[in-house]
Amino acid sequence: MTPAVGAGDPEPQPPRPAPGGVAGGAPGDVAGGELGDVAGGELGAEERARLGAAAGEFAAETTYLDTATYGLPPRRSFEALQAALGEWRAGRARAAAYDDDVARGRAAFARLVGVDPSLVAIGTTASSLVGLVAASLPAGAQVLTATGDFTSVLFPFHVQAGRPDRRITVREAPLDRLAEAVDEHTTVVAVSAVQSADGRLADLDDIVAACAGTGTRVLLDLTQAAGWLPVDAGRVAYTVTAGYKWLLAPRGTAYLTVQRELLDDLVPVSAGWYAGADRWSSIYGGPLRLADDARRFDLSPAWLSWVGAAPSLDLLEAVGSRTRHAHALELANRFCAGAGLPPTASAIVSVDADAEAPGRMVAATVAGSVRAGRLRLSFHVCNTTADVDRALEALAGHVRA
Repeated sequence: MTPAVGAGDPEPQPPRPAPGGVAGGAPGDVAGGELGDVAGGELGAEERARLGAAAGEFAAETTYLDTATYGLPPRRSFEALQAALGEWRAGRARAAAYDDDVARGRAAFARLVGVDPSLVAIGTTASSLVGLVAASLPAGAQVLTATGDFTSVLFPFHVQAGRPDRRITVREAPLDRLAEAVDEHTTVVAVSAVQSADGRLADLDDIVAACAGTGTRVLLDLTQAAGWLPVDAGRVAYTVTAGYKWLLAPRGTAYLTVQRELLDDLVPVSAGWYAGADRWSSIYGGPLRLADDARRFDLSPAWLSWVGAAPSLDLLEAVGSRTRHAHALELANRFCAGAGLPPTASAIVSVDADAEAPGRMVAATVAGSVRAGRLRLSFHVCNTTADVDRALEALAGHVRA
């Protein structure tokens, strides 16, 4: 039974997608631009062809506008997972073979965010990677966060602040005034590039400039950004990204980037066998022998999740950075125009809807979510203008401008 959208865990639950569609590929990604430096704009015929090929790999049985909660798998990722499950069931799976999937995912993510793969660590959740940064802070550090940010960015620092021996202070400021709140006492600014609740974008240029003047480091959560918004992870000290949303991977894949000169400042507090210099000779006994690059922070991978990660990243790369960004904004602004809302610079649209809206969405099989008391819709490569129009039809007269 499909639940209504409510205030608890509110997504209308669509049926699981089936495999199908048309494979597509195209020229590579455009990585390494500053956050948001590629404007949405008119898409050309070649770009629309790439988008059409990508959209053909998705098989949602709903109008799925909920990538901000959980991205759908393209056909290539779904089929790779089915093959891996078959090998596991048949007893043909080999543990070491999954290293190739992890390596492919690491390299593809590095290209997506414009850094060298040696500066990318892998994990399973964003919060565990934020926790590594939080645990490495010096005693007496001061952390600046954005009011109302996602708790996976906040809680790891609050945990450290709760330890009397650490003397760490966490303070907050409104997102649009975060740069103003940076001072000479601020050790690190931790913020989401795109807010999960409502899609607002952090002004990274202002934040980075303010932090450069005080020697403050920036930890940027790219979970709601990487995949639709062009990013350059190398601009900031650290980034964390969960892969199961806009990167279209199974839950259980996450990434940490670290600027090269800061590698030795982080303590690999969760180091295990997979962080070893030669991981398959690091499974028993001392002494400590970790990798000399960001792999020293690797957490043991959830193998099957990584099988589905690289194919999805390959699809995003084939569509291209500018194309993904422009497409997301084109769809989001089509929805805003039709609903009488102001234009947006985000792929996530948060709207004030009346009490009947969730039921109408369920009846029309339009999948979205409710966050912070507002309806949240998100637009990605799996979506088309037809999806936008179906959502507008379902919500007509039930969205307050």
